[in-house]
Order: sequence, then C-alpha cells, then structure tokens
Amino acid sequence: MTQVHGNAATNATAPGERTGLGRLIGAGLILVSLVLLALGAFLGPYRYATSTPGKLTVQTCTVDYKYRSSTSSSSRKRTKTRWCYGTFTAADGSAKDLNAELKSDALYPRGHVIEARKSGDTSYQQDHGWVGAIAVGCAWWFAALVPLAIGLFFTATGFAFGGPSDVHRAGQAASQGLLRTIYVLTATGVIGFVISMLVMFFA
Repeated sequence: MTQVHGNAATNATAPGERTGLGRLIGAGLILVSLVLLALGAFLGPYRYATSTPGKLTVQTCTVDYKYRSSTSSSSRKRTKTRWCYGTFTAADGSAKDLNAELKSDALYPRGHVIEARKSGDTSYQQDHGWVGAIAVGCAWWFAALVPLAIGLFFTATGFAFGGPSDVHRAGQAASQGLLRTIYVLTATGVIGFVISMLVMFFA
C-alpha cells in the first residue's frame, strides 16, 4: 500500500512540474517579444532620425553571390546582394567618405547619385524616407506580436509540450477571452508583418 501511494504522489507532481516549465517558457517568449519591439524602435525610426543624410556618387557596383546547401535536398541555393561603392557627401557638408559602400536595390552606372544616409563610421544605407524607416520598425513590432501571443498562452496555461494530456489540460485552462486575444495578436502580427515588408519593398 505504501509503494502504491508513493507512485501516485510522484505522478501527481509531474503535471505541476510541466506547468512550471510552461510558464518559464512563456516568460522567455514574452521577453523575446520585448527585445523585438526594442530592435524595431532602434533599427527603424531611431536610426533614421540619428543618421546623417547625404548622397553617394557611384564609382562602381557589383553583385555578391553566396551559395548555401539546402537541408531538404542536395541542391545549393544562390543568394545575391548588390553593392555600390563611391563617394558619400553629407547634405550639410559635415562628412565626406571617398570609400563608402552600401547595399543597393539596383546596379547603377558610374556617376549615378544615390540618396543615402550615414548611420555609423562606415555604415551607409539607401534613404527610403520616413515611410521606409517606419515600415522597418513596424515589421519588427508586428513580428513581436507572435511570440507575445504564444508566451501569453504558455504563461497563463502552463503548457509545456507535454503530449496530448498537456494539450487537453492547457485547453481547459485557457479562457475564451485569452484564446480570442491570442488569435487576434497572432493574426495582427502576421498580416501587419506582411504589409510592412511590402511597404519596405516599394518604398
């Protein structure tokens, strides 16, 4: 009788341990979402507002090809990045760099002038205006909603990938209001991210 009682007690503590692990995972996902929100603010509006506007006069443009093996097959995927090199001159005359380089959306001929911004000692990017900067920030912000939604579910229910029984228990623990909030956050995040990427592409 004592042995049976001990096994029952051991089994009874397992769901509680999984619940604690699920809440820990949820807290981590919420932290990830906060980091993504901060990155969006930094890489979008903040970096644009603190960068130096100017123009880059193209000397030459090249294409950088990189190959990577596909995990699903033996084929190799090729990615290409366009780079333009030339002289960057700040609009207010505060900076001039004869060896500036930036990622470009096209291969421009020698002498072409690109609207650019300097965001570091040797860091340059094309100037897509405030619309492009806000779109960058929004892409990160909307992406943050997905781990936030999952993190809220894990934290509230203690779900920890414990199999069918854990799924059933988490489903019972989740209220309709929580599920509705998670669906709205996830849908908003995915749709907003796609729209932000389209704006970035066409800006």
